[in-house]
Amino acid sequence: MVTAGDSQFLQHADACMKELLAKLDGFDPDELEADLAGGVLRIAFADGRNCILNRQAAAHQIWLAEGASAWHFVRSAESNAWTDTKGRGDLRQILGEIVGRRLGRSVRL
Repeated sequence: MVTAGDSQFLQHADACMKELLAKLDGFDPDELEADLAGGVLRIAFADGRNCILNRQAAAHQIWLAEGASAWHFVRSAESNAWTDTKGRGDLRQILGEIVGRRLGRSVRL
């Protein structure tokens, strides 16, 4: 059974992922390609590596995995930001750092 809280989480998570996809679609496809399906945002880089962002409805979190690193983000109702549960930053900042590192330049998402 989907609760009102679950429905609200899915709405916010999907909106966040769609915004990120729109920004990633602005990059040269020779650098990266992004695809969003079924609550999973996959970023494929030219070097063959991937970065995966997916929603975890049961935990009301968005999870990010890149290489051997992983982050879990929860949404702040006050700021609407998705922040790491271990205090390592917000989703857009961390994903921007990952993309920037892969592309060899500063990236802001």
